[in-house]
Amino acid sequence: MSLAMLKTLYAQKTWANAELYDCMATVDPAQHAEPLHTAIRTLNHIYVVDRIFRAHLLGEPHGYTQSNTVETPELGELHFAAAETDLWFEAHLAGLDASALTESLTFQFTDGDAGRMTREEMLFHVLTHGAYHRGNVGQVLKGISVTPPRDLLTKFLHQREPARRQG
Repeated sequence: MSLAMLKTLYAQKTWANAELYDCMATVDPAQHAEPLHTAIRTLNHIYVVDRIFRAHLLGEPHGYTQSNTVETPELGELHFAAAETDLWFEAHLAGLDASALTESLTFQFTDGDAGRMTREEMLFHVLTHGAYHRGNVGQVLKGISVTPPRDLLTKFLHQREPARRQG
């Protein structure tokens, strides 16, 4: 995958996360406490895995012993933290050259097993992992009759570059 495409996909990830968090903020916590909790736990899992792989990319310890936290953060706090992490990934990509993507890095999974992936594989994992779980949150929202945002690359590209609609 090209570095340019990764940059586009991370910009879309930032956009999709913001749209989903904004949608989640409209859910009445008193009326939908259990599904909202489930959705926030899922969003927190995305955030934790993003932070774990951020640490792997930097060759730093991440401090997590599992892929979610024991405590469930407040939605607004999590939104802010996730947005900061999304911007970190975009800045990180801006500072890479294409040859860095093929660099293989060793790390340790939260279960203690050893791992080895290229930077490109790690970056792609973060993208697909987040997209998968945003879909899970979308299903939770549908279950309480809330229409989730359309998390589509086509929508993102056409919003970012409206001239694409002119054929």
